[in-house]
Amino acid sequence: MPISIIIPHLNQPEALERGLRALVPQLAERDEIIVVDNGSGQLPREVCDAFPGVQLLEEAQPGPGPARNTGVAAARHDLLAFIDADCVAGEGWLDAIRARFAQPEAQILGGDVRILLVDPDRPTRIEAYESVYAYRMDRYIREQGFTGTGNLAARRSVIEAVGPFAGAGVAEDRDWGQRATRAGYVITYVAEMQAFHPGRDNFAELCAKWDRHTAHDFESAKLRRGGRARWVAKTLAMGVSPLAEIPRVLASDRIHGPRVRLDAIACLAQIRFYRMRIMTRLLLQGGSDRLVEQWNRPDPR
Repeated sequence: MPISIIIPHLNQPEALERGLRALVPQLAERDEIIVVDNGSGQLPREVCDAFPGVQLLEEAQPGPGPARNTGVAAARHDLLAFIDADCVAGEGWLDAIRARFAQPEAQILGGDVRILLVDPDRPTRIEAYESVYAYRMDRYIREQGFTGTGNLAARRSVIEAVGPFAGAGVAEDRDWGQRATRAGYVITYVAEMQAFHPGRDNFAELCAKWDRHTAHDFESAKLRRGGRARWVAKTLAMGVSPLAEIPRVLASDRIHGPRVRLDAIACLAQIRFYRMRIMTRLLLQGGSDRLVEQWNRPDPR
């Protein structure tokens, strides 16, 4: 069962090279890798040319969703796998996808995403927090009906039935996955399908992530009856939520040691209070479009 692997890319040539080094040795004879650049200051042509069989395409419409759509259109095979340019496929990633798709009932697969630690013996405060809370695909699938598109696989027939990935104006992974779920397709969590995503380097990067997600959530809330009232309640709850989360941090098997757990709790409180401020500002002033635009076109320098 040959697989087409699709990788959207934007100004991350070093990360792309690291990811390809982990992925290319896993390829079977007919597998293919399609990198779709989404407007980088410089095309990663040298990186792609260094690995045999890696195809480089371009997509001018902003957003990883349109880049993935371009990759789907160019792919030769019926099994499609998606991984982000800054992710590193764990050992056996492609084998896990292939094994699960050997079962005819498998439709959409979502894998386990862990934080790629700079120093595994001493995680940073942000790495500790994200190890517990970021990329919890098992919960997203179980509770919200979607999985992250940075570690996703699906049959072509399912993607064609659900429709293309959305552009930068929405959270395209949540949008596509929930459309698939509403259409009756089943997303299966595959723990062996493991990929590693770098943690944020600093608190500002973590804030930028939540700017984007909060803006998307606010636009969705405005469309629902009683959405603003629920938004107010959620904003107030955000301020006290760190206390309720302490047991989860203490019990997590994704981090180890008292110092790391304390760091995770401290970062959790800091980011929750930041989110509460952003939610309040959106309620009073709007401005969600600006938050989305800030995320989508980072300075290539």
